[in-house]
Amino acid sequence: MGEPKIGVIGGSGLYKMQGLADVEEVDIETPFGPPSDRIATGRLGETSVAFLPRHGRGHRFSPTDIPVRANIFALKKLGVERIVSVSALGSLKNEVKPLDVLVPDQLIDRTRRRVSTFFEGSIAAHVSFSDPFCPVLSQELGRAARGQSLETHMGGTYVVMEGPQFSTRAESNLYRSWGASVIGMTALPEAKLAREAQICYATLALVTDYDCWHKTEKEVSVGLVVANMQKNVAASQEVLKSVVLSIPDQRDCMCPTALANAIITDLGQVPEETRQRLLVITGHLR
Repeated sequence: MGEPKIGVIGGSGLYKMQGLADVEEVDIETPFGPPSDRIATGRLGETSVAFLPRHGRGHRFSPTDIPVRANIFALKKLGVERIVSVSALGSLKNEVKPLDVLVPDQLIDRTRRRVSTFFEGSIAAHVSFSDPFCPVLSQELGRAARGQSLETHMGGTYVVMEGPQFSTRAESNLYRSWGASVIGMTALPEAKLAREAQICYATLALVTDYDCWHKTEKEVSVGLVVANMQKNVAASQEVLKSVVLSIPDQRDCMCPTALANAIITDLGQVPEETRQRLLVITGHLR
């Protein structure tokens, strides 16, 4: 079985990917510690896939404590070029209903306690992040969701809050006034690190609730999220199978060249230890 070019990161309720053949669980060492869990590699048809549960099996990691740098580094080390992220999110719009799915195209970062770069200490890089999701992978993901007859919304802004608590009513209404579509806790720094690693990244947002702004619907709670996530998980498994088999081999997007002009540091000043630590991310610095 070849290198898994496609990675899937499962969110709340999605701790295993169905349909994989020849499954092998692997431990990957990274300079940033161990990832959230062992990574399951396997095959869908002729396509090699790597699956990682974001929170770990048994949901061991709170959003702030997810070892995101280790997760992205480990997937990159395995050879992953594209990541499909699956997340349970709250809706900030009437028309985006619980049990719908949404493929976002923008992010607002409201996190405060998370390291969001591989480049620190003796090297600085500034990647373009104006469009945080890969447009090609997002379109494939939307097509796969519609193919499962899911109510699918293409585009929209995802507010990423720190958590682990849910929003106040005032915050929820503030985000609505900004025109945001959904709210959750995990797309960042995941998307930023994927961009630095030159990996295509897209999110399948499984809408579970109306956060706390809606006057006539139940306020968000763990029970509501889990109940609706369980309803969505079977459908999301079918979407994942479909999108994995439809992704073209050629990457016609900006993601593979994100680092081309991003490293601003004089490379002659970069210590060898740093070069080796980031070799998986950067390739050989010149």
